[in-house]
Amino acid sequence: MDFTPTEEQEAARELAARIFADLATHERLRAAGTGSDAELWKALCAAGLPGSVEETGLLGLVLLLEEQGRVTAQVPFAATCAYGILAVTRHGTDEQRARLLPGLRDGTTVVTGAFPAPGTVTSREGRLDGAVDWVPWLRDATHVLVPDEDRALWLVRTEDAARVDPVELTAPWSAGRLVLDGAAGERLGEGGAYADVLAAARVAFSGLQAGVCAGSLARAVEYTSVREQFGRPLSTRQAVQLRAADAHMDTETIRVTAYEAAWRHDEDLDARGAALTAAWWASEAGKRVVHAGQHLHGGMGADLDHPVHRHFLWGRQLDAHLGCGTELLAELGDLLAEGDLS
Repeated sequence: MDFTPTEEQEAARELAARIFADLATHERLRAAGTGSDAELWKALCAAGLPGSVEETGLLGLVLLLEEQGRVTAQVPFAATCAYGILAVTRHGTDEQRARLLPGLRDGTTVVTGAFPAPGTVTSREGRLDGAVDWVPWLRDATHVLVPDEDRALWLVRTEDAARVDPVELTAPWSAGRLVLDGAAGERLGEGGAYADVLAAARVAFSGLQAGVCAGSLARAVEYTSVREQFGRPLSTRQAVQLRAADAHMDTETIRVTAYEAAWRHDEDLDARGAALTAAWWASEAGKRVVHAGQHLHGGMGADLDHPVHRHFLWGRQLDAHLGCGTELLAELGDLLAEGDLS
């Protein structure tokens, strides 16, 4: 395997880094509150970054999401690429790709996913019933990808849902509760589409967590380098150095496992086990890193308005969204027991 970015992937990552650095500032994030930044989303789409994922693949998306996570930018990038662009590209018909991809590229179509667990929604002759308690970025979405009790995927327009009730999560993800009452759904993909989309989403959100952790650690390093105690910077204390070193190793592990899973996905290899591994590291190690980042800020880390606290909230929300460590390990154990992993 080779994790070296292609020229296209590196160019997209550098462009994303510049846009996020310019527009996802602390002041703009404060102004956005718990909603998404529409101007930033327009800028990303105008630059062609969501559409670039069609060419750069899941690994390219992971690189872009790392840059989003570094600044905790409030845009539905991960959801609309994982549940929209990649899902439609890999599993849509020619007609669906021609109809849906242009809107996904320019940002006028935003897709999110009611994942990962099916069973709360039933389908009959293309009509869906049931409810999903919280769906990330549902309030921004024009469509939501919903798995039914048989793990068939249905693309539902949010305007056709019976209700979309706002839900506030730990992180400001513009989430909502989805209520379906005979809503019309459009079938997307066959057979293994659910497993493929779920694996891709897990890898994408793991890449987002890698960026969140990298941003948290960078803030901690900067703070402890200038904050003095007894005439010496905190960064000269061995305990601080060891805590930061552990956080760095955890962050690198999240990144490399996400890269491996993304590479396997792009090479059309079985990525389910690698995706679960990446998600487990993002969940378990991610918690440790954002806690360390807040701890290394001392009393400042408890300030709800401090930038590092936002990383803490995102890290904990991603832990919950990915399924938490024990649930992921149980699913990985089931795969191993079934002999489905090479």
